[in-house]
Amino acid sequence: MEEDLILPLIIGVFVLVLIIKAVLMVKEQTAYVIERFGKFIKISHSGLSFIVPFIDRKAAVVNLRVQQLDVSIETKTLDDVFVNLQVSVQYHVGRDMVKEAYYSLDNPKNQIASYIFDDVRAEVPKLELDDVFAKKDDIAVAVQRNLASSMEKYGYTIVKALITDIDPDHKVKESMNRINAAKREKEAALEEAEAGKIRIVKEAEAEAEAKRLSGEGIAQQRLEIVRGFKESVEDFKKSLNNVTHEEIMQFVLMTQYFDTIKDIGANSKNSSILMPHSPGGMRDFQDQIIKGTYVGNQLDEDINSDND
Repeated sequence: MEEDLILPLIIGVFVLVLIIKAVLMVKEQTAYVIERFGKFIKISHSGLSFIVPFIDRKAAVVNLRVQQLDVSIETKTLDDVFVNLQVSVQYHVGRDMVKEAYYSLDNPKNQIASYIFDDVRAEVPKLELDDVFAKKDDIAVAVQRNLASSMEKYGYTIVKALITDIDPDHKVKESMNRINAAKREKEAALEEAEAGKIRIVKEAEAEAEAKRLSGEGIAQQRLEIVRGFKESVEDFKKSLNNVTHEEIMQFVLMTQYFDTIKDIGANSKNSSILMPHSPGGMRDFQDQIIKGTYVGNQLDEDINSDND
């Protein structure tokens, strides 16, 4: 009885093993490469798939998700500066190109890196170091375009190429920092000199304006003094008909002289001033005024006689 059960049990176990071997559960964004006796048969995509047990085999699992390859490249610029560039390339295997991607390239990452090396070293030597920093996006676009056209036939789609780092030699960086510092110092000196120039010009303009206003004030003051003298002479003339203009002017000048002395004495900020001031000195001052008036009148009479 037990011997009769052994054979069906063996058969059942064998069938179960066949079923397990025949069923494949493929994950999302994954593809299985199926071979039969070493020959490609099909590509199994995500979901449930079947193969012939012990005849077909899963040769490879291909990742269909976007992957990233980072490559560090040393190259020389147009102005003979060695620079290290960090290039990141994002790529994925096309869903309909799994067979080509698996069978065409033996080591896809190394071979993609070789293309990146070639493209970068073809683009960077055309540019000077400053342009490499300014045009890094253009370099990345050129790498992406050239790499995409080269890898398309192998089943790889290039999503994006990025220049993530540009690192010149440390001596070059120190020189660039010194150059930038010198430029900033030069600009600061120019700005400071320009500010000093503006300050001097403004001070000169202010001084000129102050002198102009002071001159206008003095001229106006003298004009008012003359007008006051004129009014005083006219008032005296109206009050005293027998008094001459010269006598009135002498009196007004003496009054102005005393007013000036009074103002000097009233101002506490004035220092000591030495000037002749005595009865005899006053007499001399008055004689000088009279003599000046006489000389002026005599000159007018001589001029009038010559004209006649």
